[in-house]
Amino acid sequence: MPALSAILETALYVDDLDRAAAFYETVMGLPAIHQDARMRAYDVAGRGVLLLFVRGGTLEPVKTPGGMIPPHDGAGPLHLAFSIERGQLAEWQAHLDAHGVMIESTSEWPRGGRSVYFRDPDGHLLELATPGLWKGY
Repeated sequence: MPALSAILETALYVDDLDRAAAFYETVMGLPAIHQDARMRAYDVAGRGVLLLFVRGGTLEPVKTPGGMIPPHDGAGPLHLAFSIERGQLAEWQAHLDAHGVMIESTSEWPRGGRSVYFRDPDGHLLELATPGLWKGY
C-alpha cells in the first residue's frame, strides 16, 4: 500500500468570511496565502494549510486551469487542533484572553501533553496542544 506523508489541508466552513479571516489573521496570527470571494487559505507554520470556505459556497464544481475541484461543504461545529511548543501554553492563554477569546476547557493528557480549547466566531472548536498528546507528538 502506498504511504501517506501528512495532512496537507484542513477546511472549515464559515458564515462570514471577512469575520473569520479577521479572527484567524489577528488572533491566530496566520498569514493569508490566497484569497478570493469564496475562500481564504492560510499557511500554518509551513507545515499545513487551513482553508476557510463560505458555507454553501462550494456546492458546485470549480473549474481551474489545471482541472476541476469537486463540490464540498460542511455544517455544524467542527474541530481542529494546532500544535504549539510546551513553553508557549501560558503565553497563548494570555494572548487569547487579551483578544477576548474565552477558554472553554483545558486538558492534561497521560503522555504529558496539555490542551486548551476555545471557539472561533463560527463556533468551531479549536485546540492548542503541546507535545505529549498523541504517540509521535
